[in-house]
Amino acid sequence: MGKEFVIGLDIGTTSVKAVMFDLNGNVVEEAEELITSLYPKEDWVEQNPYEIETKTIVALKDVITKAKLQEANLLGIGFSSAMHSLICVDEKNEAISDMLIWSDGRSSEQAENLDVNIGKKVYQKTGTPIHPMSPFLKLLWMKENDYEPYHQASYFMSLKEFLLQKWFGQRVVDYSIASASGLMNVDMLSWDKDVLDLVGVKESQLSRIVPPTEVLTGLNESLATELGISPQLPFIIGAADGQLANLGSGAITPGEVAVSVGTSGAIRQFTKGAPINNRQETFTYAFTKDTSIIGGATNNGGIALQWLKDLFAFEGSHDAFLSGVEDVEVGSEGILFLPYVNGERAPLWNQKAKGNFFGLSIGHRKEHLTRAVLEGVTLNLYKIGKSLEEVAGKPVKISVNGGLSKSDVWVQIMADVFGQEIHLSDTHHNAGWGAAWTALVAIGKVDSFEAIKQNLPVGKVIQPNQSNHEKYRSIYEKYEKLVTSIVPNFN
Repeated sequence: MGKEFVIGLDIGTTSVKAVMFDLNGNVVEEAEELITSLYPKEDWVEQNPYEIETKTIVALKDVITKAKLQEANLLGIGFSSAMHSLICVDEKNEAISDMLIWSDGRSSEQAENLDVNIGKKVYQKTGTPIHPMSPFLKLLWMKENDYEPYHQASYFMSLKEFLLQKWFGQRVVDYSIASASGLMNVDMLSWDKDVLDLVGVKESQLSRIVPPTEVLTGLNESLATELGISPQLPFIIGAADGQLANLGSGAITPGEVAVSVGTSGAIRQFTKGAPINNRQETFTYAFTKDTSIIGGATNNGGIALQWLKDLFAFEGSHDAFLSGVEDVEVGSEGILFLPYVNGERAPLWNQKAKGNFFGLSIGHRKEHLTRAVLEGVTLNLYKIGKSLEEVAGKPVKISVNGGLSKSDVWVQIMADVFGQEIHLSDTHHNAGWGAAWTALVAIGKVDSFEAIKQNLPVGKVIQPNQSNHEKYRSIYEKYEKLVTSIVPNFN
């Protein structure tokens, strides 16, 4: 028998990636298809689920065709998908609405007006913050605004559920996607009746909740023929992209933190059980029966830097834009930047938050503002990390991936702010490898999730400058005071 392979299928909000790996985590082939977002009204962000299905099939077919492997050498396909999507589906399992994605903000009013005590109870039960990203609030908006597809719907599904129903004829959802809906009791791993009553949804309208190792076979025969695979090839339901990105970077045991910063950003770690942050600053989403991932996602990563680049009408590369930033002293000569230019999720959970430069003087130049943006993004991540510490203790290892991790100056700022070594990932396919590894666990090819640590490419390790760290500790105190004082003014 020849060499064996596994595919990680990673369906995000901007693209679908199909990545074929060997069993050591090396990329053999990859394919990517971009997804179109629709903006029918202010604060509405939707995608067409049928377009995504088509592009998912194209990416899968492309990667399988390019690999030219024998059918028996492909062991299975694991799913990763973005969280917080919602589709209204009829009795024939056809979509009767476009898909609302995480960044859809139409339910901001519902988030703002929800009774504080009810909101707290929902958060404590589900681990999902009260924020427009949550399908719980999207459904509440639908109910309160007489959204026609809501009234006509037989079922409500995330994108992954929608695809699996069409491909396998099964309505199933993994723990993490169910958890991130804001409708699942994170301790019981079942739909919460009290929460469902609030949004007017019956349990029969939702899918059966299963672990990430659930194996599906019996793929639609015409699709199997189109892809060139057996209908009995195992598809593994997997999890959400956040959990799988942590798994794919090896941050799988308590104390190991993964930070991902692309357009947006997130800081997450796995933990035993399902601990909840009392101040509602972080999320807790189930992964397996015994483990959850806790963390916080920020709307403002590289998008804040891109905003500044556009503001200066700088047409060169990102590297050229960052030129000279390393020569600006720590603290950007007194500028503090609150990076909420795109509203904010963690730690504020306030879609009306706005960005701010504080401490500008006549001597400041582009390089000072640019460094301040990098520092502001990092201080915000550090603030989210402090909330994680309240639940899970100080991190023992920090791994970083995503677009901003390609910037040497930003990674050094990250190491200096956190005062810890930063382990750089050697791949940008962490979620895909996490999905593929989950498939290998499900079919019994590998022993455990933790065993992935022996199958990761080794990346660089960046050391902190302790002198800079001491300066950042003082800067962070000022940053926190500024955030506390200015947040009440966001409306």
